Amino acid sequence: MDNVSVVRIFTLSGINETMNYRLTIFSFTLLYYCVILFVNISLITIIILDENLHEPMYILLCNFCINGLYGTIGFYPKFLLDLLSSSQEISYSGCLFQAFIMYSFACADLSILAVMAYDRYLAICRPLHYHSYMTKRRLSQLVCFSWFTPFCIFSISILLTSRLRLCGSNIQKLFCVNWVIVKLACPGTDTVSNSVISSATTFIYMSHGFFVVWTYIHLIKTSVRSKEDRVKFMQTCVPHLISLITFVVVLLFDLMYKRFGSTDLPQSLQNLIAIEFLLIPPVMNPLIYGFKLTKIRHRILGLVYIKGK
Repeated sequence: MDNVSVVRIFTLSGINETMNYRLTIFSFTLLYYCVILFVNISLITIIILDENLHEPMYILLCNFCINGLYGTIGFYPKFLLDLLSSSQEISYSGCLFQAFIMYSFACADLSILAVMAYDRYLAICRPLHYHSYMTKRRLSQLVCFSWFTPFCIFSISILLTSRLRLCGSNIQKLFCVNWVIVKLACPGTDTVSNSVISSATTFIYMSHGFFVVWTYIHLIKTSVRSKEDRVKFMQTCVPHLISLITFVVVLLFDLMYKRFGSTDLPQSLQNLIAIEFLLIPPVMNPLIYGFKLTKIRHRILGLVYIKGK
């Protein structure tokens, strides 16, 4: 029993500095969360109900939006409750569960982006073999890969964290983060296993990134050869590229701040940096794809036109 945590409640102290403006922040956060729900659910519904959109690219986009909902559900409801509460506490199991959602959401996003890059590579660089490669079975396998890989990795990571004996319960953030919980471990506690799984996770998702770079090198080489390929690239790859760049920049900015950032920054600014990946991609991704992809744009405009009549 020596390795079992005695901490049962964590305090999320990152919210303390913003308590003077909590009603204003609550109103804007609730509105923003409603926008996230609306744009993602709308796109998911359009793709599910329109059989013309039951193609690999749109099915992957649907999973992309579902993952956006999954990640934001792990943060916004609890944050909104904390804004209305006098004490910002979370149970031990709830904290581990939230940490699992945050990490698996971010990595599932990267996995789905990698699968989408593979789909675009086949469609543009191997058009004659596209339907033989991207079968329903292959698509199902790729979707399962993009979800189950981060779920399995972070199940192991959270399980290892749950075995640590903790000597602190104060988390200076708006939400639970696995590495912060690990840092609360008592002196002398063995955290080597946590470091190993963290390094393995970094390697796996860096390889995802290198794979995406490799596919885009080939996509760009192929698209410059003909006007038709350039049009296809602009219509289907540019939204993906914007989503990818946004996600990577936001994530790298957060990681670089954690590694090299100053603790002298105001807590409110630290909070903003920490939740960027929950603010920008969940809204921007469905909007970019909704306006850029021709079939979805026509479907949305059709619905607006019908309601207008």
